[in-house]
This record gives sequence, structure tokens and C-alpha cells, in this order.
Amino acid sequence: MQDGPRTRGPLMTTSARAAAQETRHVGVAILGVMFGLLLSMLDNFIVGTAMPTIVGDLGRHDLLSWVVTVYALTTAITTPIWGKLGDLFGRKRVFHVAVLLFIVGSVLAAASPTMELLIAARAFQGIGAGGLAVSAFAVIGDLVPPRERGRYQGMTAIVVAVGTIGGPLVGGFITDGLGWRWAFFINLPLGILTIAWTAIFLRLPKVTRRVRIDWVGAVLIGTAVSAIVLLTTWGGSTFDWVSWQTLLLASVAVISGITFTWWEGRSPEPLIPLRVFGSRNFTMATILGLVSGVVMFAAVLYLPLFQQSVQGASASASGLLLLPMMIPVVIVSQVAGRVMTATGKYKIFPVIGAASMVVGGLLLATMTADTTALVTSAFMVFIGIGSGLTQQMTTTIAQNSVEPRDIGAASGVVTLLRTLGGSIGVAVFGTIYTANTDGLTGTVLNEGVAASIRTIFVIVAVAAALSLVAASVIKEVPLRGRA
Repeated sequence: MQDGPRTRGPLMTTSARAAAQETRHVGVAILGVMFGLLLSMLDNFIVGTAMPTIVGDLGRHDLLSWVVTVYALTTAITTPIWGKLGDLFGRKRVFHVAVLLFIVGSVLAAASPTMELLIAARAFQGIGAGGLAVSAFAVIGDLVPPRERGRYQGMTAIVVAVGTIGGPLVGGFITDGLGWRWAFFINLPLGILTIAWTAIFLRLPKVTRRVRIDWVGAVLIGTAVSAIVLLTTWGGSTFDWVSWQTLLLASVAVISGITFTWWEGRSPEPLIPLRVFGSRNFTMATILGLVSGVVMFAAVLYLPLFQQSVQGASASASGLLLLPMMIPVVIVSQVAGRVMTATGKYKIFPVIGAASMVVGGLLLATMTADTTALVTSAFMVFIGIGSGLTQQMTTTIAQNSVEPRDIGAASGVVTLLRTLGGSIGVAVFGTIYTANTDGLTGTVLNEGVAASIRTIFVIVAVAAALSLVAASVIKEVPLRGRA
């Protein structure tokens, strides 16, 4: 007897098909925003590789540091402003403006005939870059329910890894094959693709709020952030840490910061609503963001330096030296995002991540001039696991702790503190490195580099321990799924 026709199981319901289609659309839309984030990530590392050639062409070696400093300065200043503008005017419109400014700045930089004009163009470029990262995180917050954000924010880990590893390689290829100006021109097609892609696929609800821009708050936080970045850039190098210049910058940072806090409590539409700090989870997330900036900048800048100076690695392959750290970042961020989506729980991830960074910092603090590259790579894995479990989860926790109208501002605060953490870390670590290596040569220099690395990663371990405390007191607030 022959059986009747077999079925493949229940047909997909209309609601299930709609949900699947919506998920695909969200993924396609967020991919376009990731292009924008990749723009800013690649630019940092591509330009760094091209700097010796740029100085050889334009001269003014004394202004070299400003090509990087002014970009970091305008990026940091504008990050919280972009976040709030997205809340007020709509994320898509603000994101397109940021990409457009970045493209214009890139073209101006590529066409610069002098170092002074290049620095001015980099400042303009940095203004646009300030809106790229914060908009990426905020768009995910707009499109995706809290429970599902980890899966999508894990995409940013891939972008960071590609930018960190691929940037120096692409930068070297472009500079050697096409010339340093193409290190900036390359942003033009990618920027146009980003605008076109998001114009077609990114669909966000229109903002109907009454628009009030907190110009006073913008000036005050811009002044405070400028003073902090310049203090950490010049302190210990251009000026002694104990000098009237550094004391003036420190005073400006403190006074403008206090005034900003006072003003935000009275502004009808504050740039950073102080109510967000009423959430313990949000405050702890900002601490995690600050520490993650310190840890990542220490690892990205000083581990390749150790491997090149002490272990004899090639400078041209500096990006590949970070693979043992960046591969775990990508893997664990993806796994954590999927587990968070499935369970709705997230506290365990920053706790494990912070603990892993403590272990990694302590292990790296044991390195000597005789430590092999294989051992160094094994130690770096712990930093990668820790960063992968904390960086993206920090944004998810912050966004889940505030009202939907404050998602942009919250994303801006976390991104800003991550940037400032990196800036402060670089300043402190640079002073330590100089103190241990100044005037040394040969084998003695190798010992000095190793000594500075040990001290740097002791500080990293202490900072990570602080973040472990912060992660431990986070309250597990259930994440909402798709309505």
C-alpha cells in the first residue's frame, strides 16, 4: 500500500514570514551603517602607515603629530553632539551628513599642497568621523529590540578587526603603489556606497520632537574634551607634566566639566541628559567603556612595538601581529551576542570579559626581552576575549538602561568615554615608555622596552580590575524581545 503525499512540516505562518523578512531587512540596513564605521576605522590605520611618506612630500616634520591629534580632537568633541543630533533630527539624516563631511574632508586632505592645509582637512574629516561610530550604535538601538542587539553589535567587532588588521596592510599597499594621496581618495567610493546603500535600505521612523539645540552645552563639553585631549597629548612630551601649560589645560578641563554638568541640569533639551546617570547600569557601562578604551589602545599600540623592537618582527606586518588578539574579539562577540539573544541575559559576559582582561594584563606584565612571539601571542588571546565580551556589550547595557529618546545621547557618552580612555591611556603609557627607553640603544634598549611594557600592562590589569568591580554590580535587567 502506497502512502499518500508527504508534507515537509507545517507551512510558515504569515507572521513568521514577516518576521524573517524583517530580520533580513534589518541586517541589510545595518550592513550599510557598518560601511560607515569601517570608513573611520580604516582611515586611522591607513593614514598612520602613510605618515612617513606624507612628511617626505610636504615637509614640516614638526607638525607631524597634529595630523593625528587634530583628527582625534574633533572626533572626540563632536561624538556626543552627533549622538544628540540623531535624537533630535533623526538618525538617518544625521548619519548621511556625517558621511558627507567625512568624504569632503578626505578629498580636501588628498588635495592638500601643504602640511598646514592637510591638518585643517583632517580636522574637518574628524568632525564627520565623530558621527560615524555613534550613529552606527544608535541605529542598531533604533532598529533592533534590546534582546537581539548583541548579535548585530557583534558586527562592529568584525569591522574593528578588519580596520585594525587590514588598515596598515592596505595603507602600505596604497602608499607604495598609488601614492599617499590615495590613502584619502580611497574614502570617496566607500563613502558614496555608504550613502547610497543606507538611502535605499535604511528605514527609520521620522522624528516629530520639538528641536532645541543645546549650544551652550556643546561649547562647554567641547572645551572640556579639547583640554583633556590636548593635556594627554602634550603632557610629558611638548610640556612637562608640572608646568603652567599643563596646569592651565587641567584647570580648563575641570572648570568647563563642572560648568557643563551644572548647565545640563538646567537646560530644557540637554546635550547629555543627566537623568541617564540615574541608572546604575548606565554608569557602570560608562566605566566599562572607559577601561575598554585604555586596554585596547595599550594593546594595539604597544604590543606591536614590543614585537618589532624586541622580538624582531617586521614593521610591514604590524597588523598581522594583532591577529591572536583580534580573532578572539570577533569570535566571542558573535557567540555572546547569540547567547544573549537566546537567553535575554548579559551580565555574565562583561564579568568574564573583565576577568579575562585582568589575566591578560598580568600575563603580559611578565614579559621580558627573552619572551618568544608564541608566548606573547598566547597572552594576547586573553585580552582579545576580554575586549570581545565587554566592548559591544557595554553599548547594549547602556542603551537598555535609558529611554528610547535618549539612545543617541547614551551611545555618544559611551563612545566618547571609550575614546577618552584611549587618549588618557596613550598619554600615561607614552610617558612610561619614554622614561624607560630615552637615550638607550642596543640590548639595553630592548630591556627598557620590555620594562615599559611590564609597567603598562600592570596598569592595564589594575584598570581591568576596576571594570570587573563595575561589571559585578550591574543589575541583570531583562532584555525585551521583538514585540
